[in-house]
Amino acid sequence: MAQFEYTKEMIYTEFQEATVKDEKSKKPSYKHRVAMLKDMIALKRSNPQVLENVDINFDNLLTAWSQPNPKDYFYFKVFGKTFEQKQKDDEFDVSGYSESDDNAQTLEEKVEAMV
Repeated sequence: MAQFEYTKEMIYTEFQEATVKDEKSKKPSYKHRVAMLKDMIALKRSNPQVLENVDINFDNLLTAWSQPNPKDYFYFKVFGKTFEQKQKDDEFDVSGYSESDDNAQTLEEKVEAMV
């Protein structure tokens, strides 16, 4: 008798369906995604063989999606900054750049041309 096993693709599909349900709400909501992750954690505890070939850390994802702003949580974990802070840091002003600066060959020349 064949044993049912989840694949990452199946989990991604379920998560996408939960996301669509959450996005129907007028306010930002993550309740369907959180419920799906809780179900996966419970399933992994009760039937670990079903998720044997899936290397997803559902506990960490549940922690992230349970936050008031999951995007900020992810960015803070990776970059040590909120999404907004990271965007500000990544802004790059190229207003002083001109076509003639394309002739610069070395990195130093390119930096000097932009200053």
